[in-house]
Amino acid sequence: MYKPSEISKQNIVMLIEYLRNATVSMVEPMVISLKKEFGPDPFLILISCLLSLRSRDTITLPICRDLFALARTPQEILNIPQKKIEKLLYKLGFYRRKAYLLHTVSQEIIERFSGKVPSTQEELLTIKGVGKKTANLVLGQGFDIPALCVDTHVHRISNRLGLVTTKTPDETEEALKKILPKKYWIEFNSLLVMWGQNICVPISPKCSICVIFPLCARKGVTRSR
Repeated sequence: MYKPSEISKQNIVMLIEYLRNATVSMVEPMVISLKKEFGPDPFLILISCLLSLRSRDTITLPICRDLFALARTPQEILNIPQKKIEKLLYKLGFYRRKAYLLHTVSQEIIERFSGKVPSTQEELLTIKGVGKKTANLVLGQGFDIPALCVDTHVHRISNRLGLVTTKTPDETEEALKKILPKKYWIEFNSLLVMWGQNICVPISPKCSICVIFPLCARKGVTRSR
């Protein structure tokens, strides 16, 4: 169904180096900012991921800060009435559902995992509301366990570059694992998120100022700037 590009195997390290240098002055992904402020706490990273679904980082980040000022453990989340959490999350999409989810996830972590976020993908995926993208981000950023978090940016850009030829994020994850050295797995998401938000945008990417243009197959790109 998909096969890695031989050219991309040779250039993958160069690609990483180019992106590292080119993203130095870009705004970091929300989870990285929160990690610097509150430490590599798996629970806070999990909660921030759940809140960020279908919401922009610029809206989610300040809300996470306000929430974490009140609660930073599963029990502390449960101590806040759901209605109060809804008010905190009001600017987010699906804020009522997310408030409910914070309570159910916190309860589950307490009852099933003794109050500690599990450190395996298999266990994380058993928590209601947690998908592979969230699980892998928690593993990588919360536990420093090599994991490939494939979100919309990673999926889109990896296909545009010609690194993979895939139709779903799950396929992209498996294909990237075959060509991307494990030491880059955690970092890859952050680099491509920043690149996807600033340069390789969904519609009309900024190819004229893209430093990785020479390495890009531009698959699926019909219009660019």
